[in-house]
Amino acid sequence: MQLRAVGATGLTVSRLGLGTMSWGRETDEHEARDQLIAFAEAGGTLVDTAAGYADGDSEVQLGRLIGDVVSRDEIVIATKAGISRRSGTRETYASRGRLLADLDGSLHRLGVDHVDLWQVHTWVDGVPIEETLGALDHALATGRTSYVGISNYTGWQTAQAATWQRAFPGRAVLASTQMEYSLLNRRIELDVVPAAAALGLGILPWSPLGRGVLTGKYREGIPSDSRAASSAYSTFVERYLDPESQGIVESVAKAADGLGWSMTEVALAWVRDRPGVTAPIVGARTAKQLLEALAVEELTLPPEIVAALDDVSED
Repeated sequence: MQLRAVGATGLTVSRLGLGTMSWGRETDEHEARDQLIAFAEAGGTLVDTAAGYADGDSEVQLGRLIGDVVSRDEIVIATKAGISRRSGTRETYASRGRLLADLDGSLHRLGVDHVDLWQVHTWVDGVPIEETLGALDHALATGRTSYVGISNYTGWQTAQAATWQRAFPGRAVLASTQMEYSLLNRRIELDVVPAAAALGLGILPWSPLGRGVLTGKYREGIPSDSRAASSAYSTFVERYLDPESQGIVESVAKAADGLGWSMTEVALAWVRDRPGVTAPIVGARTAKQLLEALAVEELTLPPEIVAALDDVSED
């Protein structure tokens, strides 16, 4: 798999990342093992998790596989801190103490002494940005992480955070921003993409398959084993089951038919090669789903197909 630099840093990662949000919940240890084996054999290096995924069980599963399925130096571990559902409801936080405590918990669950990329999972109003970013500085200075980034920050929040970090020597310069980005959601092109380009941040798109909708699985209804049919993820998927989104899905299907590709390959190739993108994060429930996504590595969309998809999906 081809490697790309993460923003204006020396860190390089595979141009597709393996997402583990479902590990420890929908994806059991056997499927997780098969996914990591398939990903590593395809040349994948970037594995993304978070302290809040499955209340930490995602990191536990990944940690059990490091040294068994892959060696520590074969993968780039990215994790996040700042979102928790342990109380039963979604809680966000960005204080220095909570973030660093989360990081220490992540290192313990992963069984490593440092991660390669540590990201603040979300912006939190009311917490001074200098306090939040101070946690990144401390994590880098103490060797807990090699690089730092942000996630789910708007354009102005991205610009403010990145500029603050560059304003004084010794601060941890931001390497990346992780944002939702797909043919069904191109809003980051308005402000986040230009901010990231100006300030040297690589973009790591999450849900590059439109929360699974761009695979075509919902064209004829909601499969009983799909995320849209589960109580945990139904509202997560439903926002992209509207008529406008379905029109884009049908355009992807038409492109896939014409090229002899899968819809997954069309949708992934489109977002992977957008300006500023380092690596889309692909989260699959099964190894079979992941293998279909990994097949995109050898494919590049023809310019006329890119233009047609741009036109039909433009906000």
